[in-house]
Amino acid sequence: MENIIKAAVERNASDLHIKAGDVFRARIDGELVPLTKQRLSPEQTKAIALKLIPTEQDRNRIDQIKDYDCSWGAPGIGRFRVNILRQRSSFMIVMRVIPFEVPNFQKLGLPEVLGKVALSERGMILVTGVTGSGKSSTMAAMINHINSALNRHIVTLENPIEFLHRDVKSSVTQREVGPDTESFDDGLRAALRQDPDVILIGEMRDPKTVNIAMKAAETGHLVISTLHTSDAATTIARIVAMFPPEEQEVVRIRLADSLEAVVAQRLLPRADEKGRVAALEIMIATSTIRDLIRDRNRVADIKDFIEEGHDQYGMQSFDQHLLELVDSELVTLDIAKAAASDPSDFELKLKTFGRKSRATKKKKPSRKTKASEHDAMPEGSTAGGFDT
Repeated sequence: MENIIKAAVERNASDLHIKAGDVFRARIDGELVPLTKQRLSPEQTKAIALKLIPTEQDRNRIDQIKDYDCSWGAPGIGRFRVNILRQRSSFMIVMRVIPFEVPNFQKLGLPEVLGKVALSERGMILVTGVTGSGKSSTMAAMINHINSALNRHIVTLENPIEFLHRDVKSSVTQREVGPDTESFDDGLRAALRQDPDVILIGEMRDPKTVNIAMKAAETGHLVISTLHTSDAATTIARIVAMFPPEEQEVVRIRLADSLEAVVAQRLLPRADEKGRVAALEIMIATSTIRDLIRDRNRVADIKDFIEEGHDQYGMQSFDQHLLELVDSELVTLDIAKAAASDPSDFELKLKTFGRKSRATKKKKPSRKTKASEHDAMPEGSTAGGFDT
């Protein structure tokens, strides 16, 4: 088993699937591919599950387990977030690969504005996207950035703990739901009494957790968490919809005051077929955005104001970022169109953007500029990098 897992990690797999009656499979560059030819028996899958479960108490109740989360690691192989489940009365295991190295913004190719967002004094930052879109890596990069830049107390609540942060400038307290605290709700309530500056919540799953998270942001803490939503406007609508109708107007006001930013992301295959690249929508809570959140009839206008705030605030819609990814040849046109919020509108924007981009690239320098560049260049160099 360990040799197969090691081989998958060496091929940059993000997830491994181990199921009774099937072969080992791994998700590599977004595709689920088989790693072996021999199918696993129910007994073999159960034996692997027993090896991954960390406590004797839980191993003894293996036959009662229907859904189980834990983390597992092995020297020379890696660390993994593990989910053990029942299907057709036998076991299946899904393992998410967690790199030993905590990522940074540069390694993930994230825009510089996220560094400024991460250093906010207070408020709520939400990182959203579907499962497997890289939310955990982006949040880890934010914590890494704060840890490297500021003297803060960072408390994380995770299920399970994924990236391991060492103390740099900040003190990082990492708590796992189960071994360290009963639930996200209990851990979050306790965190408010632990003198935190920054609180990371692995996931906001219910209105109780959202309510406490907003309270933490309102009382001067920076809260970072995730939701499974596709973009900024949907994120706001989802949070409001978690609450009873009679509470929703108050929730809108609280959310408008406490929200600092929404970062929605999707992973797309690179044009050179060497991995994937993140496409991001970034909404910064300006005074105008806060007004739109308070007015339930204007939430749909948020996308337009995100696009208008690109130059001044560093905001960007998915379509704006997709245009840049196509122009830089990181993503193919077909992939970008499929990922766009409105494919037909995106194609129209692409034509306009393409004309502007080509005009910029073909703009010739003056003779004086050319001469000065030539004089300053080493022998054998060529001027006009864009043209070449």
